[in-house]
Amino acid sequence: MANHKKYALITGASSGIGFELAKLFAQDHYNLIIIGRDKEKLNKCANELGTYGVEVISLVKDLFKREDTLSIYQAVKSHGIEVEVLVNDAGQGLYGEFKDTDLSKELDMIELNISAVVILTKDFLKDMVNRNSGMILNLASIASKVPGPWQSVYHGTKAFILSFSEALTEEVKETNITVTALLPGVTETDFFNKADMNSSKVVKEQDKADPAKVAKDGYTALLAGKDKVVSGLKNKLQVGMTNLLTDQAAAHLMNEQQKPVDKP
Repeated sequence: MANHKKYALITGASSGIGFELAKLFAQDHYNLIIIGRDKEKLNKCANELGTYGVEVISLVKDLFKREDTLSIYQAVKSHGIEVEVLVNDAGQGLYGEFKDTDLSKELDMIELNISAVVILTKDFLKDMVNRNSGMILNLASIASKVPGPWQSVYHGTKAFILSFSEALTEEVKETNITVTALLPGVTETDFFNKADMNSSKVVKEQDKADPAKVAKDGYTALLAGKDKVVSGLKNKLQVGMTNLLTDQAAAHLMNEQQKPVDKP
């Protein structure tokens, strides 16, 4: 029960990996602040998470909107809460060749996948440094390790998250603060529906990981103070292989994996 007065703030907590991470923190007696834009869905998750005997605060915020993201820190402070753990899970993709995709959706993706992470990390890391205590878990992806035809902007955003996380790890290495990047691969979540990606070979032909297993890998790595973790043996092997390739060869390999199944 050592964590019963501590709070974990989790974005994207109403589904997928974010929800599974919220359950792990609740099981370890962390109180929760969960962020999502669907009030009904968020409240349903809060009710379920509350069965673990912890306090759950729901904040309905749309992280595609910068003003919503900027308002979170003050909303938390208004409750008199110190956030011990920040989990930046919320993210979205967009499928298609760059010449054809919607620029406004890509700029929204950058706002969610990058700007929201930077804003929340800036706000809460300052408090962590002042008290010399805290943990941050950022959702990267194995997409962060390779150029991604058919998801060029998404891969770019995840490369940013990995680089950003590694830089922060170095900056806080003399403190009691942990920054960890979680790198999952193809996972059984609603990500592919939202990205309009169900025609992709990687979605049609690959087995998808269990989000609970991915969350456990990230949670374990965070508590162990690791800078990053690739979830799943298959993904570890893929990352190891792409590390041996030139960027051009890695991009070609990813193109073959991600193009539509009906495209020769």
